[in-house]
Amino acid sequence: MNPPPFILRVAVPSPLWQSFDYLPLNAEIQSLQPGMRLKVPFGRRETVGILLDVVTHSTLPLSKLKPIIEIIDEVALIPASLLKLYCWASDYYHYPIGEIILGSLPRLFRQGKTIISEKIEELNQAAPPSLELNEYQQNAVNQIMASKGFQTFLLAGVTGSGKTEVYLRCIEKLIQQEKQALILVPEIGLTPQTLNRFRERFNVPTAVLHSSLTDKKRAQAWMMAKRGTAKIVIGTRSAIFTPLLNPGIIILDEEHDTSFKQQSGFRYSARDLAVMRGQFENIPVVLGSATPSLESLYNVERRRYQLLSLPGRAGKAKLPSLTIVDLRQKKLIAGMSEDLLISIEKHIKNKGQVLLFLNRRGYAPTLLCHGCGWVMHCDRCDARLTLHYFPKRLYCHHCGAAKKIPPTCPQCHQQELIDVGLGTERLEAALQQRFPNDDIVRIDRDSTRTKNSMENKLNLIHNREAPILIGTQMIAKGHHFSHLTLVAIIDADSGLYSADFRATERMGQLLTQVAGRAGRVDRQGEVLIQTHQPNNPFLTLLLQEGYEAFAQALLKERQLVQLPPFTYLALLRTEAVKQNLPLDFLTKIKELMVNELKEEVDLLGPVPAGMERKAGRYRYQLLFQSKHRKHLHSVLNKLISLLATQRTKVRWSLDIDPQETI
Repeated sequence: MNPPPFILRVAVPSPLWQSFDYLPLNAEIQSLQPGMRLKVPFGRRETVGILLDVVTHSTLPLSKLKPIIEIIDEVALIPASLLKLYCWASDYYHYPIGEIILGSLPRLFRQGKTIISEKIEELNQAAPPSLELNEYQQNAVNQIMASKGFQTFLLAGVTGSGKTEVYLRCIEKLIQQEKQALILVPEIGLTPQTLNRFRERFNVPTAVLHSSLTDKKRAQAWMMAKRGTAKIVIGTRSAIFTPLLNPGIIILDEEHDTSFKQQSGFRYSARDLAVMRGQFENIPVVLGSATPSLESLYNVERRRYQLLSLPGRAGKAKLPSLTIVDLRQKKLIAGMSEDLLISIEKHIKNKGQVLLFLNRRGYAPTLLCHGCGWVMHCDRCDARLTLHYFPKRLYCHHCGAAKKIPPTCPQCHQQELIDVGLGTERLEAALQQRFPNDDIVRIDRDSTRTKNSMENKLNLIHNREAPILIGTQMIAKGHHFSHLTLVAIIDADSGLYSADFRATERMGQLLTQVAGRAGRVDRQGEVLIQTHQPNNPFLTLLLQEGYEAFAQALLKERQLVQLPPFTYLALLRTEAVKQNLPLDFLTKIKELMVNELKEEVDLLGPVPAGMERKAGRYRYQLLFQSKHRKHLHSVLNKLISLLATQRTKVRWSLDIDPQETI
């Protein structure tokens, strides 16, 4: 009797929810390892795939199977534990395995390129620790290093409490054990700052991974991590898929940040994958934040995570004083009260730096005709165009469309067009007029588009060359400004009006993070919070009792109305050029799914997205909700099978644990 044939199960970059079976070439079976790249025929073309497994049975007859063309790698490119993470992610997020694996590899490896020479950086002399740990920091380090194998820690402390120093001490001990550390940060803008901090401390090769790297540099950094040359790997969201030869710890800084959730294509959460990878690698995972997400706090309550608290600021730094500025009945200059302007002047005279936070870029969000009330809208989105003066255009912040500023109203032809509302450009112009002798640095997406612009602006601040800083949420994420003594939140009300159930949580996180930039060294900072709702219960709770009490109140509210983290969500999003198509499609899907639903799964919708038309396409969505993750995914498996049978012009995507639901 002939032995059963060997069959190669391969993941290829295809939107189909399956792997594909191939036959090996003669006498090569002994050299094959899961995780290797193979060149395979796929339809009428050749493509690069990843070997998942070697099996003896296929659902297709052997006569239908094609042989592979070439084995690209001598050893597996992707280690077994990382391959396991990919398979888990494919099952959990209901996304094609080949698209996930090949999509996460550096482009040169996707193209079948082989050896990439590593660029070894010139190392500096390591600097000894400059700070003595306080008892809470030392306890956190001891707890993390005492963990044997996998454990998830939530390192929660006020802004400036020394979380980074805890990371550094843990990494120092792991490097002595010849192990590697993977550190994830939410934004590219934070990587230079984080990298410099680690390079100053350790004389070991460090790899950096983010989307702005060239193909060659990304591949080199990836190989440094894989071969174990890089002892420290720092990156943004996608770096969670970087292979490590000797993994020792995964650290995710600012774990609450929504940037860790991919919002298109493969919609994964790097935070949740970090926890799963830690389990597969059997190493500790540290999630750090001054404003932990409600999900992480809930996991502490459920004893899935261990809480490590840092209740006070490190060193001699003191927490800033908080003052609410009631804007009702007050005259404002570009959104600023006279109280604020006086405080700015006082802090500048005392050689301090001032940060004004406004989470709205551009000059003004609306251009209005004073004669007939006409407003300039985007032709492709249900949104108004935002007025910008640098460059002088009207821009849609949703699809990127741009228009010239009209000299007259297109509707009534009057010339009196007025700008309404406040953006960072307008705030900058008003401050330049009020403080003509003081330099101003504005940090938002518009002012940091060019290479090194973010780093250059941060250097101006650190070198005390600019006493006034204006910024959006970009400056709320982990930046350390030593000389900042005043933080002013221009509009604290924006997060109180949203229909998104997560808006209040994010408002609290953002206000706390921005306020935490003040007084981080030896001078106590001051925080002024401008609002038209000084008696809002959540805002009052946040400012009087702090983020922890605020978060606990939100958790009680979420439990009462049965929203995450007490239930689990999945959102089926659809879009099409014609308005009726996505609505009709979801209505049909809902009718077909009714018989498959269990009592434990609710189906809500279909309803229009918060912005129904975006980039010329109409958008509708259908929400699946359940108290039990197992029941939800059982229904979603049936949904995927149903969607695969539908012929439609509608684009659809499935978002598991969506961060945006409107």
